[in-house]
Amino acid sequence: MSKHIAVLVTDMVEEIELTDPIKAYKEAGHTVDIVSNEKDKTITGKNGDEIQADKGIDDVNVEQYDALLVPGGFSPDLLRVNPKNSEFAKSFFQQNKPVFAICHGPQFLVDTDELKGKELTSYVSVRKDLENAGATVKEAEVVVDGNLVTSRTPDDLPAFNREALKLLAK
Repeated sequence: MSKHIAVLVTDMVEEIELTDPIKAYKEAGHTVDIVSNEKDKTITGKNGDEIQADKGIDDVNVEQYDALLVPGGFSPDLLRVNPKNSEFAKSFFQQNKPVFAICHGPQFLVDTDELKGKELTSYVSVRKDLENAGATVKEAEVVVDGNLVTSRTPDDLPAFNREALKLLAK
C-alpha cells in the first residue's frame, strides 16, 4: 500500500540524507512532498544543490501524510526558527505516525517535546541536546523505537532506509 511522506527541510540540508531516502521511498511505490517554510521555495543544500519545495508549512497538516522525514545537515537547526515546523512534527508523534530523522535531524525533534523516554541515535554533536530532552542516545547505525527511526550519518543510510521502509510497509 502506497504511503504519503512529508519531508521537512530547508536550506543547508545534507543533500544525500534528503535524496537517498526519497529515492528509496519512491522505488517502493510511495509518494513524497518536500515541505519547507515557503511554498515553491528553492532550497540550497550544503553542497550547493538546489532542491524545489513542493509545499509550504502553511499548506500542510498531518492528516495529509503517513510519515515524516527530517534529513540532517544544518537544515534541522534552521527549521527550529519557525514554531510551525515543530508543531507539524509534533503532530506525527501525537498521532503515532512514523518519524524518520538522520544525523542532525533528531536535534530538530527536541522542539516537539516528544523525545522524553525515547531511544534514538544521531550525529555525535547533538547527542547532549537529545539527552537533555529526556532521550536515551545509543551508539548504533540505526535505532528503532516504536515509530521513530534514527541514524547517525550518511554512512548509515542503507540501514536507515531499510528500517523506514519496514515501518512504511505496515
